[in-house]
Amino acid sequence: SSSSGDEALRDKRARILSRGLPKQKPIEGVKQVVVVASGKGGVGKSTTAVNIALALAANDSTKEVGLLDADVYGPSIPKMMNLKGNPELTPKNLMRPLKNYGIACMSMGFLIEETAPVVWRGLMVMSAVEKLLRQVDWGQLDYLVIDMPPGTGDVQLSVSQNIPIAGAVIVSTPQDVALLDARKGAEMFRKVHVPVLGLVQNMSVFQCPKCKHETHIFGADGVRDLAKTLGLDILGDIPLHVNIRETCDSGQPIVISQPQSDA
Repeated sequence: SSSSGDEALRDKRARILSRGLPKQKPIEGVKQVVVVASGKGGVGKSTTAVNIALALAANDSTKEVGLLDADVYGPSIPKMMNLKGNPELTPKNLMRPLKNYGIACMSMGFLIEETAPVVWRGLMVMSAVEKLLRQVDWGQLDYLVIDMPPGTGDVQLSVSQNIPIAGAVIVSTPQDVALLDARKGAEMFRKVHVPVLGLVQNMSVFQCPKCKHETHIFGADGVRDLAKTLGLDILGDIPLHVNIRETCDSGQPIVISQPQSDA
């Protein structure tokens, strides 16, 4: 019948397409991978990734947590986690992550000079990401949080297709321009069958420290509206607060340095 013929054709197409995709291979020693992503840069994705990793460890001291900075062009994790230096090599020639606040961290920032720009073409970037994923001795981790570069390009696709991912967290400000790209990010993960755990609305409201008046600088509920449209959860609503920025810039993220603060 024509319906069984259509089904056979669909199966054949799926088999041909799957041949071109890399086989997913878990990272040795890592149980769960969570990626933190954004469509647009500058929405506080790295700040969120750092504080998520620290919060996972703070919530359960029995869990081992790692943090991988997959942003080759603009690595932020070394500064935010107050880490410097080159990774040591194991006898098997694997890089040992640098550790602070109990979190094992790996970043391109440990392998280049702090002020040196990475002027590379795509293939070199992909090779570097592969090394950061596969040539690191993570030990035994319950969670590996991956801070993705902004956008929906080669790195995001490669990471999504090469390793099994438990879920993705999308970070956006409520601004319309950021929301357009956040939606693309969420749709990309759905296309490559990565579960989207939900959205984080960042820099949602600014409170004047003197008069306490609240201003929605980037708009009020943009991420909430997008979450409804996409049928996703809002995981957090984070204010635009000077403490959050200052603590990350000084390498003492707010989850670890001011755990009792409202922010």
